[in-house]
Amino acid sequence: MEFTREIYWNVGHGPLTLVPMYLLALGAMIFVARSFYIRSKVYRLGKELNRFDNPGARVGSMINDVLFQNRVRRGEVAGLLHSIFFWGFFILVIGTTLVFLQADFTDPLFGFVFLKGNFYKFFSLALDLAGLAALIMLAGLFIRRYILKPEGLETKRDDALMHGLLFVIIITGFIIEGARMAVTEAGSPLALWSPVGLIFAKGLGSLGEPGLLTLHKLTWWFHFLLVIGFFALVPFTKFRHILTTSANYIFTDRGPKGKLVTLDLEDEEAEKFGATEVQDLSWKDIYDGDACTLCKRCQDRCPAWATDKPLSPMKVVNQITEAAFENPEAELIEKISKDALWACTTCRACQEICPAAIEHVPKIIDLRRSMVLMEGEFPGEEVMTAMEQTEVNGNPLGSGYASRGDWAEELGIKTIEEDPEVDVIYFVGCYGSFDKRNIQIAKSFVRLCQAAGIRIGILGKDEKCCGEPMRKMGNEYLYQSLAMENVEALQASGVHKVVTTCPHCYNTLAKDYRDLDFELEVETYTVFLECLIREGKLTVIPDQFTCTYHDSCYIGRHNDIYEPPRNLIKAAGGTIVEMDKSRTEGFCCSAGGGRIMADETIGERISVKRVKMAAATGAPELLCNCPFCLTMFEDGIKGADLEDQLKPKDIAELLEERLETAA
Repeated sequence: MEFTREIYWNVGHGPLTLVPMYLLALGAMIFVARSFYIRSKVYRLGKELNRFDNPGARVGSMINDVLFQNRVRRGEVAGLLHSIFFWGFFILVIGTTLVFLQADFTDPLFGFVFLKGNFYKFFSLALDLAGLAALIMLAGLFIRRYILKPEGLETKRDDALMHGLLFVIIITGFIIEGARMAVTEAGSPLALWSPVGLIFAKGLGSLGEPGLLTLHKLTWWFHFLLVIGFFALVPFTKFRHILTTSANYIFTDRGPKGKLVTLDLEDEEAEKFGATEVQDLSWKDIYDGDACTLCKRCQDRCPAWATDKPLSPMKVVNQITEAAFENPEAELIEKISKDALWACTTCRACQEICPAAIEHVPKIIDLRRSMVLMEGEFPGEEVMTAMEQTEVNGNPLGSGYASRGDWAEELGIKTIEEDPEVDVIYFVGCYGSFDKRNIQIAKSFVRLCQAAGIRIGILGKDEKCCGEPMRKMGNEYLYQSLAMENVEALQASGVHKVVTTCPHCYNTLAKDYRDLDFELEVETYTVFLECLIREGKLTVIPDQFTCTYHDSCYIGRHNDIYEPPRNLIKAAGGTIVEMDKSRTEGFCCSAGGGRIMADETIGERISVKRVKMAAATGAPELLCNCPFCLTMFEDGIKGADLEDQLKPKDIAELLEERLETAA
């Protein structure tokens, strides 16, 4: 049995329908293309940005993400529903296209029929099941949006319209199939391969052949016009993401994750640094709003939003695009609000989970740059003081730069200037150098290296703050001043490897400094120590204990380093009780984005919320590998009154406690 032209014609679809059908389809395509072209003119208000290099890899990545729905189905029930709906609808589109090709081209023009035999049976079954799955998933998405109504999920008028159109398109497709089957396959074993169509066929069978033919013809045209209408409405509704999100996978930043654009501060033609209007941002920043599906995943994971601060990454993206289309001269900082922009911790949770490949953090940093570089504005006096102290002493803590290496004297550690014959440079960071609590972590790391026979050197007074907090707070000028001094000192050392115990230093040296011609290898201490243990150079004696572990944002999401810290904890005898939010879903400590320098005055303190998550595991110890995190957790534990239940500790301290003593 095969799907023949005679069957197709006999149920009401004849050659005379082809001309108006093609004209309508062509007209809709031209209309949609023109609509998107008009929108593209608004994207071009933004600055140039090259997201077209390596086109093969970009297109390949897009095809992979679209077909397999990799980004959409991560960690969300709604994402899985959407993915199944997409796959079902995609199969329906492919199947409809094959029917169209055979009925209107290959069969009448060449007498070639490919929908036949067993292939046609499985083809029919696949289309029926795909349509049924799409229908069920659409119903599930409808229930979620209009009945369950998750908090923060924005529903617009076009949502109901487009959901309704999709629902009717699928139902009318089954009615068309049922009417055809009632005439052509009634009682045939072939009908069993179209189970959903068979149900409709049995329900419609009482109409008789004349009635079924009329129903088929009318429903076919109604169905076709619905499809054309849906397609034509796409550019004017949120459903434009069908095309824009797919294209955004092509435009994804393929550079180092989280790396910011380095400003040319010596550009004499630059009228301003940072962004205040949409034209100061890139075309991608404007385009992102059109790719946004308003799924609120970014908002749900934002630590600022979760602690009652006015920052919603979703709203920031859409406010920028709304301004571009409605009022390009709008003052973006006022539109979004300064409190919202200062609240960002640059933890990257929003970008990591976004199913549309939207880049939230760079937009916020560009807007901050304008406030700092052009207006000299900071979120508080304490931040301005920290900036001034960094300008004078090379650190935000206000300690004299000459005492930066004093902590290491008792360990026999010398500066590179005093002894250049070392294996690695330890880039200590400001907290490891001056903060009393974090100096203990620096000492623990050095003792671990000494136990492994690794010769460690430091820069001492020649080391400056890496500049990361200043840069993320918007002070690109101060960042570059500090960075260039560090690059010069590190490059001149003659040592080829740098290790740091601060994730913020690590991320900055390993990525951002590359724009300043920095070439040395950089490694975070957990990876470095794990390698020493694996190679047998460092031995720790396991001692069983239970703990929970916090993934630092700048080790985890920014650099995808999740296993080495856990392996070190296990090597020390630890059993890890994971928090509800861990690994890629980890919850920020609140110190990123330069917030380590700022007081948290709006909403609940993020660090308090995080330590409560840790306490909920029942584990007595909270382990981390970041001086910022440790500082925030000690404050958060006091603020949450959990001092008797939870003790924060760095992994370096844990390992030092279990060092195998030399015989």
